[in-house]
Parts: sequence; structure tokens; C-alpha cells
Amino acid sequence: MTNIRHQPTAPTHARWLAPGAAIDAHRHDDHQIVYAARGVLAITTDAGTWIAPATRAIWVPAGTVHAHRAHGELELHFVGLPPGDNPLGLGAPTVLTVGPLLRELILAYTRAPDDDSPERGRLRAVLLDQLRASPQQPVHLPAPTAPRLKALCDILRADPADDRTLAALGKQVGASDRTLSRLFRSDLGMTFPQWRTQLRLYHALVLLAENTPVTTVAHRCGWSSASAFIDVFRRAFGHTPGAHLP
Repeated sequence: MTNIRHQPTAPTHARWLAPGAAIDAHRHDDHQIVYAARGVLAITTDAGTWIAPATRAIWVPAGTVHAHRAHGELELHFVGLPPGDNPLGLGAPTVLTVGPLLRELILAYTRAPDDDSPERGRLRAVLLDQLRASPQQPVHLPAPTAPRLKALCDILRADPADDRTLAALGKQVGASDRTLSRLFRSDLGMTFPQWRTQLRLYHALVLLAENTPVTTVAHRCGWSSASAFIDVFRRAFGHTPGAHLP
């Protein structure tokens, strides 16, 4: 990332982003929780992309260079926390589950006046307690660094429905399936099927944010049927893809 802004304090506020709008690369000296109450949020760092629908928030540790992109109309809520407030002890961006109570706490905290009142202090304490209890979710699409792996991943990013085997894709990028399997594990920390599923879920969330019908999303992202897509989506996010459509 180039032209990185340094914004020392991570703000606590709410704002809207239009579909396709972005916030350029920047970093804070504070931690930040980023939550999209509406739309789908993507946060990109040098290590990859994290994506979150309205049932997820993204933890961005202090000092992390990151950029935001809106898929669909985005109602964004930012909670800034000083470096000493890290309830989960997380040193890397992480997707967190947002249950009904945590959602309401984030909305209330980002909409209330930013002051030192006792009421706000109590609200913040409960919010941090709920963060400690929030499960982490692996909704992360890591970025490859090995040239042949990057070439393969670029092919699938261009067409997530490409269902060729690793061996067939390897012929196109000049590497054996054994070599590529090893690179997926060493470079990305996951297997080829795991990465491809994450890629397809990422694209599915983007298409759903654009109000694309579920059956169309399933086929454009490589699932053999809408029912197969719905099953994988429900297991990943805890609800059906239809919940993202108006």
C-alpha cells in the first residue's frame, strides 16, 4: 500500500459509505472495531482481505495499515480503543461474531456523545465484556506472495466458478499440484479447497450486497446448486444468504 495516512487516534463514530466507496490506506495508534450494521464491509491489509456482513465485526489492531471498501450501501460504526484495551489479546486483524447484544452496544456507543460521563463508561465496560465473549470467525482471504501461487489465485479471483482441479490449474501456472498444495499451506496457512471456499464466500457476500438473486450467486460463485450454496453459507455465517436481500 502507498500514500499511507497516519491518523493517531482511531475515531469512535458512525458514517455511511455509498456502494463501491472506499477509505484509503491508513493506520492508527489505537485499536479499532469496525462494524457494518448494513451492507458488507471488506478490510484489506498487506496480509489479505477480511470481509464482514452485519453479523460480524472486524478487529483492527493498533498500527495495522488497512483500507476499507463498501459492498452495497454501508452503515459503518467505528469504535476506537487505546492500545491498552485489547480484551481478546489479538495482534492481527480478526473477524468477530456480533450477537444481538453486542450489536446494540456498538450502535449505542457510536451514536452517543463522546464524553467522559459515568453512563458512557459503563456502556464501554459492558461492550468490552461482550467482546471478550465474542467468538472469532475465520472469514479471511489471505494474500499469496509466492509468484506461481499468486498467478493461480488471480485466475480464480477473476472467475470464482472455475472448478478445475489443482493439477489442471497447475498446468496453466507451471507448477505441480504437490508444489501448489505445499505453497497453500506454507504461504496462506490453509488448503486449496479451504481457500477456494473462502474466495467463493467472499464473492457471494459482494453479490448479495448488490441484490443479486441467491440462485444466480450460487452459480456465479461455483456451487452446483442453490441448496449446496445455502448449506455452506449457513455453516459459515449462521444464517441463510436470503437474509442479505431486501
